[in-house]
Amino acid sequence: MEAGGISDLDQEKYDADEQVKIICLGDSAVGKSKLMERFLMDGYRPQQLSTYALTLYKYTTAIDGKTILVDFWDTAGQERFRSMHPSYYHKAHACIMVFDVQRKITYKNLPIWYKELREYRPEIPCLVVANKIDADMKVTQKSFNFAKKQGLPFYFVSAADGTNVVKVFKDAIQMSLSYKKNSNDFMDEVMRELENFDLESKEELSDKEEETQEGNTESA
Repeated sequence: MEAGGISDLDQEKYDADEQVKIICLGDSAVGKSKLMERFLMDGYRPQQLSTYALTLYKYTTAIDGKTILVDFWDTAGQERFRSMHPSYYHKAHACIMVFDVQRKITYKNLPIWYKELREYRPEIPCLVVANKIDADMKVTQKSFNFAKKQGLPFYFVSAADGTNVVKVFKDAIQMSLSYKKNSNDFMDEVMRELENFDLESKEELSDKEEETQEGNTESA
């Protein structure tokens, strides 16, 4: 993903009350895309942005009589590097973190994803999802302590048969809106300051260029 490239997607829109950004994290092939497609079966519009190595799924819902526009961000393969571009996290209001109950390593890697998430978004709600329970329902009797240790909501789901999928996404939307109302996320402020600094630097640079051009014209 190009550095700064995602800013071309105009992430400023996520400052608006009715716009929400929800990101998905987890190892490759845990079923992140399948979960989204299952939830959005009735007319979802995935937008492949291969330049930025991500897929956007757009969703519209009504909450308390208000139309809410939700962008779900999916990793589109860059999770193979066990790290995401900072822009992926920028302005996110909630995170759905997924592992595959059939592959222990995907569960063991959750703390890595969670650590990176908290570096960029210390405060946003995070939901932990155990996917593919349809392969063996006995796993629902197992204890997965990661979520409990971190105080995070935990869900057993199946993208294949739809178990709990709608609940996860509806809860994520509600949590993201609640976070947005009460947000005082330090990283939001930091990123905003950096954006302002960047703009000021560009303005100063263009002023200097104009002065240089004027100077050249006068000396000519």
